[in-house]
Amino acid sequence: MKEGEALSRTALGVFRLNGQFLAVSERLARPAGLTAAWWQVLGAVLHEPGTVAGIARAMGITRQSVQRIADLLVGKGLAAYVPNPAHRRAKLLTPTDEGRAAIARIAPGHAELARRLAAELGAAEFAETVRVLERLSGAMDSLAEADAKADAQADANAEAKAGGKAEAKAKADT
Repeated sequence: MKEGEALSRTALGVFRLNGQFLAVSERLARPAGLTAAWWQVLGAVLHEPGTVAGIARAMGITRQSVQRIADLLVGKGLAAYVPNPAHRRAKLLTPTDEGRAAIARIAPGHAELARRLAAELGAAEFAETVRVLERLSGAMDSLAEADAKADAQADANAEAKAGGKAEAKAKADT
């Protein structure tokens, strides 16, 4: 398989999986009074409080999306903002007892889905799937970092070039 085809098939597969996981997550979260997005954000801070920006980075979504969901969770009493000793303005989001209870109500359905997937794939193939997806995500992160550095360098070069032209024009005008 050629690289372009591999990329296309991978992207289409991940897009389809995303839709499938969102659908099953909505079904699992609904009886607990949550949405898939609420579950995702609560789950991100279940073991350790986190900032909205940190949650967004870990989940690969925008800070604004996480902020909106975090505010809704706080408004519903499922999470709370607590002071952040490392940063005065960036408060930490943490689940409340009610939020933890909602997540606990999802656990049996989550465990059943995990059992069924393991039975369908086999334990070794399931573990390999996790490894490959985590490796792919890490590779995409590396490429994004390299692209961001290249973009920053191109911006700096363009600014320097524009500044040089402005200096030359200023000298010519005097």
